[in-house]
Amino acid sequence: MGSIFKAYDIRGIYGDTLTADLAFQIGRAFATFLKPKKVVLGRDIRPHSEPLFKALAEGITLQGADVIDLGVVSTPMSYYANGKLGADASIIITASHNPAEWNGFKLCREQAIPLSGATGIKDIEKIVLDGSFDPEAATPGVIETYNIVPEYIEHIRQFADLKKPVKIAIDFANAMGIYEAQVLDGLIEFDRLFDTPDGSFPNHEANPLKLDTLEDLQKMIRAGEYDFGVAFDGDADRAGFIDEKGDVVPMDMITALIAESVLKTEKGAAIFYDLRSSWAVKEVIEENGGRPLMSRVGHAFIKQQMRDEDSFFAGELSGHYYFKQNFYTESSSLAVLYVANLVSASDKKLSELIAPIQRYFASGEINSEVEDVNGVFSRLREKYGDGDVIELDGLSVEFADWWFNVRASNTEPLIRLNLEARTREQMLEKRDEVLALIRA
Repeated sequence: MGSIFKAYDIRGIYGDTLTADLAFQIGRAFATFLKPKKVVLGRDIRPHSEPLFKALAEGITLQGADVIDLGVVSTPMSYYANGKLGADASIIITASHNPAEWNGFKLCREQAIPLSGATGIKDIEKIVLDGSFDPEAATPGVIETYNIVPEYIEHIRQFADLKKPVKIAIDFANAMGIYEAQVLDGLIEFDRLFDTPDGSFPNHEANPLKLDTLEDLQKMIRAGEYDFGVAFDGDADRAGFIDEKGDVVPMDMITALIAESVLKTEKGAAIFYDLRSSWAVKEVIEENGGRPLMSRVGHAFIKQQMRDEDSFFAGELSGHYYFKQNFYTESSSLAVLYVANLVSASDKKLSELIAPIQRYFASGEINSEVEDVNGVFSRLREKYGDGDVIELDGLSVEFADWWFNVRASNTEPLIRLNLEARTREQMLEKRDEVLALIRA
């Protein structure tokens, strides 16, 4: 059973590793661990999110905490509700981009601060395994419904600054972007793809990191006249972008563009980029008067670093875009608005805005299965110890004209490589050299 309690969330196959009975126990354990008075609960459109909600809410209220039922909402909306309603905690029931048979819980304490494996998920697992719940409350908590959607829409829309009309295409993948994109209604003209909510995800997986899921959207853009395209993931906490020609925009380039857009109004803001991002991201932040800061990979780390530095915005190579205005959490609709703001203020197309910041050549993330992770790291340290070594997350080494980062997966025996160089030839040469060491 331990396998469903992950580094960043709880996730399993409904009816198999994740049941309503287990959700009830997790609700009790969550309340035992955090001792909240008021818990915000939201859920995605999977058919089993409803029975999981009922079981979870029953477990939480049994321990005496009240539940605010948001109904069906995107993950960014649930984070907003947590902070805005002054809740002590929140849970969004979703398995994000996982296939239809999966479900799970993303857990937060107050102010939408996430619980990770190290800051609560493992404790909750132990309470469930030991059955060491606090005694049931003499008076159980109550469940009230609350519609946060109008407030979230109004809050995010205030950051729109459109100088001329923008038209985009959106692939909803039958998932929660349908709800998240209500923010854009009436502000931006958009044509829709797969916009019927359907938790069986009949058209394709809701994961913009997988390039094959973007093909329908690319075709739509190439057949029409659009400023850009957007593909939301399953719970709408991530977004992928396509330029006006139908080409995929690397997600770190979007981080750079949003940073440029943000820095027009937030002068000198601190902006985080994850350490897999292109050198160009740091350079664009500096060129626009911002303070670039490098972050670890993983939302729990980034959100904490943003709080520590009072950072306004952070972007991650996986398409998570975090904003201080949403309690230092993701808001994919706000990311869309900032890109739209920039496009609407320029006489250039999106591809032309990106061209000058695609300055380097990246390998993309390459996974290798390895038996001895520590052996890999010692080989790399020995070979590249003369570079500028950064051990923020795995091993990063920077040289004058190329760099790489190597990280071990949290969940499987994999080593992940990201590498970038000034020329394509050098990128290919160094990529193969580092991979040979990893796979030796």
